Amino acid sequence: MTLVSQDTEYFDRRFRHMTQGSAEKELLFDKCRWAEGPVWFADANMLLWSDIPNNRMLRWTWDGTVDVFRRDSNYANGNTRDREGRLVTCEHGGRRVTRTEHDGTITVIADSYKGKRLNSPNDVVVKSDGSIWFTDPNYGIMSDYEGHKAEMEQDGCYVYRVDAKSGEIKIVADDFRMPNGLAFSPDEETLYIADSGRSHDPDFPMHIRAFKVGADGGLSDGEVFCETGNGLPDGFRLDTDGNLWTSAGPSVEVYAPSGDLLGRINFPQSVANLVFGGPKRNRLFVCSTFALYSVYVSATGAQRP
Repeated sequence: MTLVSQDTEYFDRRFRHMTQGSAEKELLFDKCRWAEGPVWFADANMLLWSDIPNNRMLRWTWDGTVDVFRRDSNYANGNTRDREGRLVTCEHGGRRVTRTEHDGTITVIADSYKGKRLNSPNDVVVKSDGSIWFTDPNYGIMSDYEGHKAEMEQDGCYVYRVDAKSGEIKIVADDFRMPNGLAFSPDEETLYIADSGRSHDPDFPMHIRAFKVGADGGLSDGEVFCETGNGLPDGFRLDTDGNLWTSAGPSVEVYAPSGDLLGRINFPQSVANLVFGGPKRNRLFVCSTFALYSVYVSATGAQRP
């Protein structure tokens, strides 16, 4: 473990009550090519995350040990857990969303829509009713670096919902350039979705939108919640008070439920994703280019174990 000096910007006094001024950032591992998709396992005191170009998933345990969890990960990107504690993964290489069963076998949740292959599922979240929601930009098929170069079969980059009972796959949002990270508000009445389209075109969006979630699983409104100020939004999480903690270039930016920017925690490299973990869910784990960092905060993550 290496300590990295605190570099925090405060734009609102509320943010001072969400951070720990004496808590230094800790460098936990620094041998990735592009770290992504952190997911916390409270029942095992461990963190899993993806190292996409190296085609592997890594595991950090509470004693500081890091080892390879899955050597051939199919260029895994985003990860989460379902209501039964099983690992759910977006795979660029397989162009699919999978679930790792408790016995280690892998079940395919989604790999096509209307008979055509998905692009390259990027990030995923599971609602309390068991439905699985994921984004499907084409980052993973643009080149051979984070997947396998290929042509798109879908006519766009969409956000999908998989019904928990029937397994039916539906498009729930179809007006994104590059849908990326996504997360529910603590009450699950709002779904936030990032659009990182500006990564490849300066005229494309660089914002997070907020959708109302209907009882039937549909989305409405889709207004812009915030436009990140320090770089592209990628992965993000919410705390128990509904504040949104998002990657934004070389920083984590924190937004109030109103959309006001409260503060920023800066890192040495571009941040891709983050998750709350630890016994009290007050330790922020941050995937930042080739490294995994952590820092203790005063907020509590809203994600379920």
